Amino acid sequence: MQAQIVFRNEQGIDITESCILAFTFRKDAYTPYTSLTARFIAHDTVPSQVTEVRFILGGHLIHHGTVDSLTVEEAGGVRTGVLSSQSFTAMLAQNQLEPGLYTNISIDSLMDNMLPIPYVTHEASSDSSGYIYVKKGSTLWDGIVNLCYKKSGRFPYIHGTNCVMFSPLAQPADYSYGSGDMLSVGSALAEKRLVSDFHMADIDEQYGSYDLNDHDVTARNIVRHRWFDLDMQFLYDPQKALTYRSSFASRAWRRHFCTYNGYNGEDIGDNVTFDSIVQKPVGSVVITGGRNGIITEVSVFNDKFYPV
Repeated sequence: MQAQIVFRNEQGIDITESCILAFTFRKDAYTPYTSLTARFIAHDTVPSQVTEVRFILGGHLIHHGTVDSLTVEEAGGVRTGVLSSQSFTAMLAQNQLEPGLYTNISIDSLMDNMLPIPYVTHEASSDSSGYIYVKKGSTLWDGIVNLCYKKSGRFPYIHGTNCVMFSPLAQPADYSYGSGDMLSVGSALAEKRLVSDFHMADIDEQYGSYDLNDHDVTARNIVRHRWFDLDMQFLYDPQKALTYRSSFASRAWRRHFCTYNGYNGEDIGDNVTFDSIVQKPVGSVVITGGRNGIITEVSVFNDKFYPV
């Protein structure tokens, strides 16, 4: 399976490096970007001229972004490059919005008019019945998350290279793996983000009206309390401010995963079947390449946004 890094320079010319020594690609349903690190033999790449990066694996374009860092060094007659890159959607979380109340706002107007970012696309929706309240320091991604949760109770995710999605895929691809296909299968638990109790002040800055206890967390002998001011983003239903925080705190805390040789094209939102998991949405994809070949890990989450 061939891996290629395609660098575009300031003149708009693409330079392809195909001698990839090692790489790691990561993507998950709760991170608004894909990430790529790679080491490669550099033939024509000049770091100062690179403006964007594409990563193609087995004919699949799975990453398109900017350069976090790129170093090319020559030793013993060999030029080696080291790359770190995040997709263009990373800038959704790197740009703040002007604080205030935004009414009659739709997904289309939020993403197309507020702060357009190169190569970033999105699921279309012109429904302008929503609103967002932007707190000081909040990012465009915060606004996207808030609007998505208000409209559907879901968490947005990135599909393809830089497409923001709010709904399940209309026609998800299906992937199935038997015991003969997999290198490994397993499950994992991560409790460090779990919170047992949330407390929110009311309009008079008094506590006691809005509280939430996560019984599943308490049952695990975890005691973590969080107190916060009235969340203006949820004035239409204040209790949702607590349920959202509880759901977000438990993101990806349980997962099932399998690994196999190669890469078949799985993406967030596609369905996967393996072991006891039957047609559940992909939560994360991690692909590593090196001397041992290419290995893909596909995970399915079991949390409040993606209950198994």
